[in-house]
Amino acid sequence: MTKTAPAAVAEGDIRASDADRDRVAEILREALAEGRLDPEEHAERIDTVYRAKTMGELEPVLRDLPAARGSRPQPASGGEDYGPGAPVPDQNLVAIFSASVRKGRWRAPARINAFAFFGAIEIDLTEAVFAQQQVQINATSIFGSVDIRVPENITLRSNGSGVLGSFEVEANDAEDPDAPQVLVNGYAVLGSVEARPKRGAWIRDLRDRLRDGRRELRHQLREEHRERHEQRRQEMWEGHIRLRAERRERRDRFRK
Repeated sequence: MTKTAPAAVAEGDIRASDADRDRVAEILREALAEGRLDPEEHAERIDTVYRAKTMGELEPVLRDLPAARGSRPQPASGGEDYGPGAPVPDQNLVAIFSASVRKGRWRAPARINAFAFFGAIEIDLTEAVFAQQQVQINATSIFGSVDIRVPENITLRSNGSGVLGSFEVEANDAEDPDAPQVLVNGYAVLGSVEARPKRGAWIRDLRDRLRDGRRELRHQLREEHRERHEQRRQEMWEGHIRLRAERRERRDRFRK
């Protein structure tokens, strides 16, 4: 006798986690700041959010709001710390009919000069320690290639050109205004210069700062919810006392 497989749980019946409730609460907070909700509406919806037990109960509070801005998942691992340190000397990478690679854990200098002639250069900053906020890479490729990788949560800009070659930089703007900035300058002659963020590679210090900010926001929202709950309970108690007093007063009048 074959056993029938259990019926799949509908998406709306899936139990909501604390992270789900906090995510919806953050969206409501943005809606309040943008004027889409007034304070009373925001308080009512927040109360609904923290009472919700399933995803289906969370959905109505967002139904009339624009789609939330996509937020990146917390990466499980990332690059090294970003912070101040002693100045690092400029670094020169040269590849002439050869290859030159700089990657792993290293202190990135303020200026990197890369010259590839019939050669290949790889510059990987995804695990680098940024001793300063700005790093300038001067890349020249003649019949060669310069390949640059940076963490996903930094700012990447370029100012270069290709002459019968390819100069491609995937511009990226970091959410944190204090994040490191990498500027790629230079040119490619019958060669290539390429720079782009490596997806999933984050600078740990910035990641922790964002995580701490979200934790603080969750704590603040919970405190606000607790205060509103206490206030409502106090109002209900005071209303109950008034009702009892009114009943006692009516009873005393009736007895007279």
